[in-house]
Amino acid sequence: QVQLVESGGGLVQAGESLKLSCAASGSIDNINFMAWYRQAPGKQRELVADITSGSTNYADSVKGRFTISRGNAKNTVYLQMNSLQPEDTDVYYCNEYGWPSTFWGKGTQVAVSS
Repeated sequence: QVQLVESGGGLVQAGESLKLSCAASGSIDNINFMAWYRQAPGKQRELVADITSGSTNYADSVKGRFTISRGNAKNTVYLQMNSLQPEDTDVYYCNEYGWPSTFWGKGTQVAVSS
């Protein structure tokens, strides 16, 4: 079964940057929606950013600081995170969707100290 694998998380200080990567363990066809979500303990998973063939979309809390992009390799997506703040501390999950299937990674931890 194809799996998504995230990498690039870690512990940084406020104001620093991280770049998250997501790659598929195999080939997934017909993906037309790729996204990053984040979730803190006890809270709902929230959409951070998504990218389709023609556009990107960002949560208000990350606009101007985060950038989502597709990689050259199939099913690869990145999240460049600049000016990180303590409130960005969460587990970040990659999601890819192409009807009728959706795929999730297991998440990568991002921690930002003040």
